[in-house]
Amino acid sequence: MTFFMDGPFRAQRLCSLRSEVDGVPEASDRVDQRHAGAIDCQEFLKGESHSGASGPMAMGTRLDGRRFCHQTVRLVAWGGEGDDVAIVIVGAGIGGLATALSLHRVGFGEITVYERAAALRPLGVGINLLPHAVRELTELGLGERMERLGAAPGTLAYYNRYGQQIWSEPRGLDAGYRWPQLSVHRGRFQMELLAVVRERLGADAVRTGHRLVGVRDGVAHFETAAGEVSVAGDLIVGADGIHSALRRHHRPGEGAPLWNGLTLWRGTARAPGFLDGRTMIMAGDAEQKFVAYPIGAGLINVVAERRGPGFAGPNADWNRTVDPAPVVSLFADWRFAWLNVPELLAAADEILEYPMVDRDPIDTWTHGNTTLLGDAAHPMYPNGSNGASQAILDARTLAFHLATAPTVAAALDAYEADRRPATTALVLSNRRQGPEQVMVLAHERAPDGFTHIHDVIPPEELTAIATGYKKAAGFLPADLNERASLTPTAFPGALP
Repeated sequence: MTFFMDGPFRAQRLCSLRSEVDGVPEASDRVDQRHAGAIDCQEFLKGESHSGASGPMAMGTRLDGRRFCHQTVRLVAWGGEGDDVAIVIVGAGIGGLATALSLHRVGFGEITVYERAAALRPLGVGINLLPHAVRELTELGLGERMERLGAAPGTLAYYNRYGQQIWSEPRGLDAGYRWPQLSVHRGRFQMELLAVVRERLGADAVRTGHRLVGVRDGVAHFETAAGEVSVAGDLIVGADGIHSALRRHHRPGEGAPLWNGLTLWRGTARAPGFLDGRTMIMAGDAEQKFVAYPIGAGLINVVAERRGPGFAGPNADWNRTVDPAPVVSLFADWRFAWLNVPELLAAADEILEYPMVDRDPIDTWTHGNTTLLGDAAHPMYPNGSNGASQAILDARTLAFHLATAPTVAAALDAYEADRRPATTALVLSNRRQGPEQVMVLAHERAPDGFTHIHDVIPPEELTAIATGYKKAAGFLPADLNERASLTPTAFPGALP
């Protein structure tokens, strides 16, 4: 069932009607599982307005009784024009591409992604997609496709700087989730999302070389090589990262991201596996840390971290290449029985340096018909491996509410109510090291090492830290496995 609503929100929707026999309607599905009341299908036959339901159907909507039962039924609000809502997405990173796919999944058709870069390339290093994000990708029809991109870790283990184990826990399917955790190369993942967007939305759905310079009265203005381009949108979504132009437009005095005093060095190395070959390890403390995990056959992602300035100067960013030798020397003594850290760092193809930064949470993401998503809305430290996963959750939640709320404004209010408090809590938790607190506590209580970790941190405290973070981030196994889908129940049709 396609329906339109008045005001700027004239979105097409795809629903279904249940039929009993001979084309006689039995009952309609609820248009909005949260807001709409049940609809008497006999009114479809009469073509009368329905005024008894709450939500979208309480808007003086006229029902076209000429179409019903397994056919498209158009509900046209008084004064509605019957065209699709135009959606402008700023940024073709993981968040922006996931948003395009999520909106397309629930029936939107007029979606265009504008990217500042002149060309999209597979940049970056390894990232983790936690089970709550993999669930959303699976519901978008991408599960198997994404699993082929990387590796599925079965264990996460924390160690001190001497290689002594502090905590270990199963991950993904091994932890009882219905979906795996995936460790993938960020660039490969982005390119795969880009390919799917072009397959489903069209080759011209993503337009590169467009730098957002301003938004006014529902019109996004982009600078291009050919001059300024203005694009009207019923909805404008800023998914343009930690240096978001849309966020800066609404918060011009916010300034640069906030550095916490730590510098990260990232790379990928062709090297033999360690431990069982399926373990993600983190070793160290609040001053210095090393992370490693497989992201494919014979390919290991490495992250080194130390408090203090980096080697690339004050303008270092996430894709600046530096000489690996000084980084390797910082970890010269980190040689464990099960892993030679300096050797693995030295094997990296290149080392990228950037400061660990985030931004303070803000009190609103939405201004008029514009909103923020992913790192544009809530940039966070990488503690807990949650950045990309939260952007995917944002995308799916935004699409859900746009598919089910009566207006764009109501949808954006519901989106923020769901996502802003949750991500604010995560930003603040990650500033306290998130689940990596266990390494900080072990160092504070036993800086020279320990005989047994439970002499230093009781098992109950270790469990509480791990469980608390999963709950805050939305991926406790039981909660995730049992929660309702973010695909609205009004859209039971086959995937694109």
